[in-house]
Amino acid sequence: MDSRPIGVFDSGLGGLTAVRELTALLPGEDIIYFGDTGRVPYGGRSRETIIQYARQDVAFLRSFDLKAIVIACGTVSSTAMEVLERENPIPIIGVVEPSAQAAAQASRNGVIGLIGTQATIRTGAYLRRILALRPDARLIDVPCPLLVPLVENGRFRPGDIVVETVVGEYLSPIKAAGADTLVLGCTHYPLLQEVISREMGPGVTLINSGAQGAQAVLRRLTALDALNEPIRRGICRYFVSDSIGSFVSLASIFLGHDVTGEVAQVDITRY
Repeated sequence: MDSRPIGVFDSGLGGLTAVRELTALLPGEDIIYFGDTGRVPYGGRSRETIIQYARQDVAFLRSFDLKAIVIACGTVSSTAMEVLERENPIPIIGVVEPSAQAAAQASRNGVIGLIGTQATIRTGAYLRRILALRPDARLIDVPCPLLVPLVENGRFRPGDIVVETVVGEYLSPIKAAGADTLVLGCTHYPLLQEVISREMGPGVTLINSGAQGAQAVLRRLTALDALNEPIRRGICRYFVSDSIGSFVSLASIFLGHDVTGEVAQVDITRY
């Protein structure tokens, strides 16, 4: 048993979808979440900048005594995972590996779609992993730079003509290729799941990267015998690099419930 908290970070609010899944799977675990809301989105940044930001995010989280860190960010998971694993002695768990595994297993026809940030698509991390697991697969990957800003501004609901138009344009080549599985390669995208599902149709399986990451945490901590006793409800603490007010107003939507834990602002440039 290990009663230390789990650290989770993302470029903004999207990682809260992973926190939502984690608290459902592991209700006894304490969680410390950092959202780099002052520098969101990461997806259009260079590899060097993404790694710099990721190192600072991890350095802040490691100012707490953690048992594991979850990279609840597709961009960082695909760009900086190996660097962070090499530099840190505690388990670092990303979303690319478990999501790629789930997609390879779920696809019936081997045609798999992927939507993500420009940086995620640029790395080719999903392509390499899916092909290693399923050499017959065909991956249609589409960068979607407008989706994170839309979601961060509360624009993700069905009936929003802007969101539906943007999503329809991005998904067009994936639909045309006949994909039967679609990886939501950014933890912001589950909030768009209803819009995406309607666009793709009922025959397409959607892979939620935040949910897959949470499952990976459960497997990893179980293997390490590092789960907390589930005799109490875990506590969540939230830290952001920008306004607390704007975080609280949207975080409840990502989490599916009101924010009840501590919320504080941190100067991430100090780390």
